[in-house]
Amino acid sequence: MQKVIVIGGGAAGIASAVHLARAGKKVTILEGGERLGRKLSATGNGQGNVTNLHVDATHYFSDDLPKVARALACFGYRDTVEFLESMGGIFLPDSRGRVYPASRQASAVTDLFRFELERLGVEVYTGVHVEEIFANSKLRVTWEGGSMSADAIVLAAGGKAAPNYGTDGSAYRLAEKFGHTVTPLTPALVQLKCDPTLVRGLKGIRIEGGVCVLRKGKLLHEGRGDVLFTESGISGDAIFRASSYCRDGDVLEIDLLPDVDEARLARILAHGEGERTLLCVLPNGLSRFLYKKANGDRSLLIRLIKCFPLPITGNLGFVRAQVTKGGIPLAETDENLQSAFCKGLYFAGEILNVDGECGGYNLQWAFTSAYLAAKGVISC
Repeated sequence: MQKVIVIGGGAAGIASAVHLARAGKKVTILEGGERLGRKLSATGNGQGNVTNLHVDATHYFSDDLPKVARALACFGYRDTVEFLESMGGIFLPDSRGRVYPASRQASAVTDLFRFELERLGVEVYTGVHVEEIFANSKLRVTWEGGSMSADAIVLAAGGKAAPNYGTDGSAYRLAEKFGHTVTPLTPALVQLKCDPTLVRGLKGIRIEGGVCVLRKGKLLHEGRGDVLFTESGISGDAIFRASSYCRDGDVLEIDLLPDVDEARLARILAHGEGERTLLCVLPNGLSRFLYKKANGDRSLLIRLIKCFPLPITGNLGFVRAQVTKGGIPLAETDENLQSAFCKGLYFAGEILNVDGECGGYNLQWAFTSAYLAAKGVISC
């Protein structure tokens, strides 16, 4: 019986293990943390946003988007929903295409995998930090106090984002030993920072806004969604999406009232006096802030509402990021994500140079890459 080691017990690792075990392979998962699926259990603010109805390559960033497109064609959102429901549960989309378990509990998705792995007889070792991979007549992994051989390895140990879940970037070294490169790594889907004085007094205010990212006047991204003001900048799903396009020095322009054009806004504001001008228009704290900033100038007030500019000075880094931008180039793998330099070594998940927008796209990549890696192992 073909033996496969899966390094990493996150979404990509446990999904590949299920595919492999269902195909009759003897599978062992080596996970560095205390339990499987810790990051999966927190996805979608704990509600489990597992994929999106609008999945296609335009929502991703990579060194090889055509390969991403081919991968998604092999295993897309319908396949993900069917795969998850084959283990139990019901998965439904919301009005924006984001797919969740009907229970809206991400931890329950992890439990589905855990029970399926138990049913299939997959061996799971936690607290194991793999130190080396060797490729001789068989592949072999070593860790402090132990080693194990296998016919194939799926390296799905994550990226560098959210180190509290055990993803500290150390797994890249395992691939670099075989000649793999790693593209520059930066945080993605992360809160953005600006001059705190520009948002002072707005902490905790949340709106649905339109968001544009501009670099030297050139539009790089346009989107809409939740915008949450923080003590040092801005957060919310619209900001997380924008962060994938944004770097220090860019300007974020926020339309604070995207459903109302300037002409209608001007007519409404003409009826008000003083701070009462914005009653029932924007949250009171934001209204007072903008009225003071405009110093009573209604034309400036309208411009600020429709285009509130915030120069970006950075982000909260890998500690607060949801995913990693960068990783092992897809160009260094075949169509089933097997290493170009080490036969029998496959990659899945965030360790690869693929990251998606906010809204279930990154978990979809985890499930897609897990399927492809398992398919490669099964077919060899």
